[in-house]
Amino acid sequence: MKKTVLSTAFGALALGVAFASPSQAADVSACLITKTDTNPFFVKMKEGATAKAQELGVTLKAYAGKVDGDHDSQVAAIESCIADGAKGILIAASDTKAIVDQVKKAQDAGVLVIALDTPLDPATAADATFATDNLLAGKLIGQWAAATMGEGAKTAKVGFLDLTPSQPTVDVLRDQGFMIGFGIDPKDPNKIGDEDDPRIVGHDVTNGNEEGGRTAMENLLQKDPDINVIHTINEPAAVGAYQALKAVGKEKDVLIVSVDGGCPGVKSVAEGVIGATSQQYPLMMASLGIEAIKKFAETGEKPKPTEGKDFFDTGVALVTDKPAAGVESIDTKVGTDKCWG
Repeated sequence: MKKTVLSTAFGALALGVAFASPSQAADVSACLITKTDTNPFFVKMKEGATAKAQELGVTLKAYAGKVDGDHDSQVAAIESCIADGAKGILIAASDTKAIVDQVKKAQDAGVLVIALDTPLDPATAADATFATDNLLAGKLIGQWAAATMGEGAKTAKVGFLDLTPSQPTVDVLRDQGFMIGFGIDPKDPNKIGDEDDPRIVGHDVTNGNEEGGRTAMENLLQKDPDINVIHTINEPAAVGAYQALKAVGKEKDVLIVSVDGGCPGVKSVAEGVIGATSQQYPLMMASLGIEAIKKFAETGEKPKPTEGKDFFDTGVALVTDKPAAGVESIDTKVGTDKCWG
């Protein structure tokens, strides 16, 4: 199953262009810059980039922030990549606005810059973006939560466990998508926190990790102990939220939804920790990125987006063992087979 999905995506990107042998590509170098090197999502992304670089004979250097939101480390990484003469940079940006000037500096030096998972702000600041349709990912879990709650969705008490105060694009898109799917007016689609729906208890930030998720959940419980729906930016944050709920005996009273679909996250769905999650494919994103850098180094050609979109869509699937009417999904067995391919 993984092989079919990957083969289709690679074929769509490559458009029949054959890559040179590893010996021909020995002088092609690339950089991967992720938000952290501990989040399993970015670990898998690094695996994909590393394997494809080895296959194609591309020299790869990997960098990461100390924590999600560590913008300064990513700036320093871009400087290093430029100095090393990298042909291309793959980046999952922590601060999608602040990084733009540094990206422009790399491009002026002749470096291809591809955003992975998280579009830059504006998205056109990158030469290309390989990502999940994060708005759709949010919509899917919002639709599932609303359908699962039925009439209860009209009086739900909803909390949002977001990423960082800088509101990177991936955070905004998932939040707004969830609201649209759940039936909440998001107001300004480019901003988190301006909504006026009375069902919203509040927002808090997690830095995309368990500890942050636990603390943010505790904060929201103080605002309203009857909160019963939680949207989380990713699965580590969701697990932290569950831990906080379990500590006060409320783990069965709150519906948790998330985005990532990593192997640990799918396991959490199977165990009932998370009700549903939207699955992404970071290994594919990174592999396609390395292929694109190599092609650019050899031909000067930049990758093209999926038709009708401003990015190359690497796909998304809702994973749950409790399917809801009208919302397409796969179960955790299929999700496990596909996780993070």
